[in-house]
Order: sequence, then structure tokens, then C-alpha cells
Amino acid sequence: MQVDTPPPRGEDEARTGPGDASRVLVLLALLPVLLLLLPTAPASAAGSADATPAVELSQAQAGKGGDITVSGSGWRPGTLLMMLICGQAVPGRGVIGGTNACANSDGRAVTTDSKGAFSKKMPVAEPPKPCPCVVHVATVTGEQATVDAEFTVAGHPTAPLPQQTDGGKLAVLAATRLEGDSGILVFFGAPPSRRLEFTVGNLGSAPVKDPVFHIGTAHGVFAPQWEEQQWRGTIAPGRKVQVKLPVQLTAGAHGDYQISVKYGTKVLAEQPWGVGRPWGVTLFWILLAVVVPAAVFRIGMAIVDRVRPHSRPRSGPHGNGRHRTVRLPTFRRPGSRPRTEPSVAPESATDTTALPWFTADSAPSENRSTTKGHS
Repeated sequence: MQVDTPPPRGEDEARTGPGDASRVLVLLALLPVLLLLLPTAPASAAGSADATPAVELSQAQAGKGGDITVSGSGWRPGTLLMMLICGQAVPGRGVIGGTNACANSDGRAVTTDSKGAFSKKMPVAEPPKPCPCVVHVATVTGEQATVDAEFTVAGHPTAPLPQQTDGGKLAVLAATRLEGDSGILVFFGAPPSRRLEFTVGNLGSAPVKDPVFHIGTAHGVFAPQWEEQQWRGTIAPGRKVQVKLPVQLTAGAHGDYQISVKYGTKVLAEQPWGVGRPWGVTLFWILLAVVVPAAVFRIGMAIVDRVRPHSRPRSGPHGNGRHRTVRLPTFRRPGSRPRTEPSVAPESATDTTALPWFTADSAPSENRSTTKGHS
């Protein structure tokens, strides 16, 4: 009877030792690579999520005609930004009145680099609204992001900001409507404009003085672009007033738009607006495509008519410059009779020219013999 005895422990370890050792070496070799790769993605994602757009100015105060350098960081890479100097604004409340309170003609556009930073010079201009002023930096495309940096325009008038009370509660009591007409210039691409009219009532217990409404314009599936507009007046508790605010679109706008009114964080009403296509612009381009080639053709023909040689008329004996008929020579075959003109009488073939030493009756004749040599 044979009893199987287990192999010694040392032999088992010696049999499996080299394979385990190779695995351990491979893991030790890959461990630094894993340690480098694993924390990279979360750290970069966290850094991009925690990045906050920031703006810095080279000067906090400057006069009209000067220049300042605007620098930023923490923005999305490759994003187009618009920089404006706006009045009646503070970083906490933003720009009251929207871009209508900014010096739009002197604004500058800049694109962020791969790290989300930028630096660009911009001229100092006086905004249409009084200070306090800010340098307003906002994204043009993509996700909306804005940053306002305090700035003082030297020599520009200042005025206190309108106060907004939170004790009142406004609500729209009647349907909104768009009133007014843009005029004939809209047919040729001018900005369409209307007057948004709606009736609001104060349902709160405190009066609302000079409320600030947000007017949003949305086109198609795009998000609305909000603009602050202040209404001058006081709405007492339990009273209602009619509010009229101007609304203007961009030049050449056409299609279906949605106009929204918001007070605070609540949207009070929405009003659709269908804007017709500016067919005058299309007609202008069609006429331009027809008139310009026709004018170029006429000019070209006039130049050709002036440059090409002309047969000048021969002048008469008195220089009257009248045209004279040039009679070309006619060629006839040998033996043919000459062509006679109807107005000219044909000459006789027997006519002879009288010689000067003969008279008419003494000229020699073909049928009469001469008397020379005869008596």
C-alpha cells in the first residue's frame, strides 16, 4: 500500500516562484504610469469646472482719448469676447439699461487663447449713461458669461443708481402687445423697432419706485438675450399702471421672434413678433446686378466708338464738309461696247477732230481724192 505524501513546501515555492516574481516586476513597472495617469483626468476636470472668469485692468481711472489694457483669465479657451465701457453700472448689479448704456462704437473684440486667457488694449470712451462705470466683458457665442470690472472715466458726469425695492410685487394684469411702426427703412434693412405695452399691478405692501424690467429677445431655438430697461415712476400698493418700453432688433432681422418681460427672477409675459424679410435689400442687389453690367457695357461701347477709326468726309471747294459720291471705275471685257450714261448723248464714231490748218470744207475726205500731183 502506497501513501501519497505531499511534496515539500520548498519545492512548491521553487516551482511557482519565477512566474510570481515576473508578475510582480511587471506590476511594479506599470505602477508609476498608473499613478501619473489616474490623477490627471480628475484634476484637469476639476480645474476646468472650478475656473471662474476674471478681468483685470491696467488702470482704474483714465480720461477720454486714453487707452487701457484689459486682461482676463479663467475663460473658456477659444471664446470670442466683447469688451465695452458702460455707465450706470456696478459689478454687483450689472449694467442697468443693457448695452444701451455702453459706448458700443468704441468696444473691442478679443478671443481667448488655449488657456482661457487674453490681453488687449481698448480706447477709453464716455458712455451715454453717467458713472459709476464698469468695463463689461461678455461672451459673444456659447455659454453666457459676463464679468464687470470697476472703472472711472475721468471728467464724465456721475449719478446715483436707481433704487430697487423688494417690498413690492408686480404682476401683469392685461395681455401685452407691440405697438408702433418701424417705417419704410425697415424694408431696406433698418433695425425693426416696436413699443412693448403692458399693464402691471403692485400686489405687494410697499410701493415700487422706478422698477427695472428685463426685456428678452429670442429668435428661433436660441436663448433670449436680456436687456435691462428702467421705467420711471412709482407704483403704489394695490394700484396698476401701463408700462411702455422700447424694443429694437438688429439690422436686417427677420423671422419669428419671442419678446419676454421679466421682473426680478420672474417672467411676467411673453409676446410673439413676426418680422418680415427686408425685400428692399434683395431688390437692391438684383438691380445692382443688372444696372452695373449694363453701365459697364455702355461705357465700353462708348470707348470703342471713340477709339475706332472713322472715314472723314471730303470737303468741297468752299469747305462745307458735305459728303460727295465717289464713283468707282468700271472694268469691261475686251471687245465689249462701253456702257453709256443715260444723261450723256453718245458721240458718233465718225466724228473727226478738225485740224487747225484745215477749214471745215477743205478738210480731206476719205471718198475724195487729193489734187496733189494732178493738174
